[in-house]
Amino acid sequence: METEIRPYVIEKLERIFNPKSIAVVGASRHPEKIGYRCLRNLIEGGFEGDIFPVNPNAREIFGIECYSDLSKVPQPVDLALIVLPAEMCEKAIKSCIEKLVNGIAVVSSGFSEVGKKNLEERIANLCRKNKIPLIGPNIIGVLSNTSHCNASFAQSLPYPGHLTFISQSGALGIALIGRTWIDKIGLSKLVSIGNQADVDFAELISYFAEKDEDTHAICLYMEGLPKGKRFVEACKKASKIKPLIALKVGNSEKGSMAVQSHTGSMAGQGAVYKGAFKQAGVIEAIDLGDLFDKALALSLQPPLKGDGVAVITNGGGAGVCATDAAELCNIPLKNPPASLKARMREWIPEFGSTKNPFDITGQALKENYEGTAIDALEHQWVDGAVILYCQVAQTAPQEVADGIYHAVHSYRGPKKPVTVALLGGIKCEEAALWLKERNIPTYPTPERAVSALSALREFGRVSQ
Repeated sequence: METEIRPYVIEKLERIFNPKSIAVVGASRHPEKIGYRCLRNLIEGGFEGDIFPVNPNAREIFGIECYSDLSKVPQPVDLALIVLPAEMCEKAIKSCIEKLVNGIAVVSSGFSEVGKKNLEERIANLCRKNKIPLIGPNIIGVLSNTSHCNASFAQSLPYPGHLTFISQSGALGIALIGRTWIDKIGLSKLVSIGNQADVDFAELISYFAEKDEDTHAICLYMEGLPKGKRFVEACKKASKIKPLIALKVGNSEKGSMAVQSHTGSMAGQGAVYKGAFKQAGVIEAIDLGDLFDKALALSLQPPLKGDGVAVITNGGGAGVCATDAAELCNIPLKNPPASLKARMREWIPEFGSTKNPFDITGQALKENYEGTAIDALEHQWVDGAVILYCQVAQTAPQEVADGIYHAVHSYRGPKKPVTVALLGGIKCEEAALWLKERNIPTYPTPERAVSALSALREFGRVSQ
């Protein structure tokens, strides 16, 4: 079993995620078939490279010429997407080897997850022997916003951004795609790795951390690891470069059994993974909501490199919630220096508070938010900020969002992270989406905004 990251895999993953040509081996004319959906998605996703459907029983599909065999394709192939029954995959991979493809993604299921481990090992050994990276089997495919490549049976590419999501669950990946457009969680790549017969978490993490400039943060959904030591070593290096956040599932006895039937992985004990994550510099999420909240902040904001956190709020209750959350997240809310209090008092009425949280009161207008945010960010004591807004009649949510945006983007000093919580109705939701579209992570509660900042603090410590 490989213990080192294989250089040829890192080199060829570039051709998988930024391909110039893709062969769909098992392309179909029948809408109910996965081979039909994968081919259609490549076309509708706007892939600008060459597409080669391979089907011995069709002349053309979607107006694109079909080839009876991969060997008949007249040009080099970067990525071969295999969507055939499991028993036909070994022959297809031999054709890929003869064609000298740069990478293979096997969408097909019916391997180790249903007890056919020997078949899975045979196809993996073929690929390893010939130095062709294999992603899968038992995956939805590979999606890359960078190359407009939806080589999967997912409905669309995700909302574009700089987060890369690596998932052992294909269905979860597909569901996430829909949420990215609603919640404005921007993805650069989405990779379903399924059974990890060949390429695993470690090699993908190494590639995205070291080689892919469009990836700013890496998010993992994990069920089990066949190569734990390699994972830890890869993450130790990667976490110094880019933030890594992971959700490990299958920690209960029944959850572990569900993992075994899903991807054929051995889940292992949660405590073991927790220790491995800590050793490797991986930020651990407690559930899916926490995973995506923190991943959003990690992909949009710089790390928090100190303990000077300023909380700005127009509601005392929201400030108390943030204070409790900060204690739970081990973020010390320190008493600010007199120089900062004096600057903030220019924006805060006498009945407000210049302690931390800074209570700018329910009468706060756009200029109060903008002024306090700028003064906080410009002060050397402040390393990061959490800005809270409770919807009141005095100021509309979008006006507050405008003020926060102008403050954050007019600040020109050392990079400092900002998270925001807008508490209220539909107007707050609309303003939150507007801020997220402008790279400011925004949440519906103080607790989630503070928790997101805690992930940036953790990355700040790991990356030093």
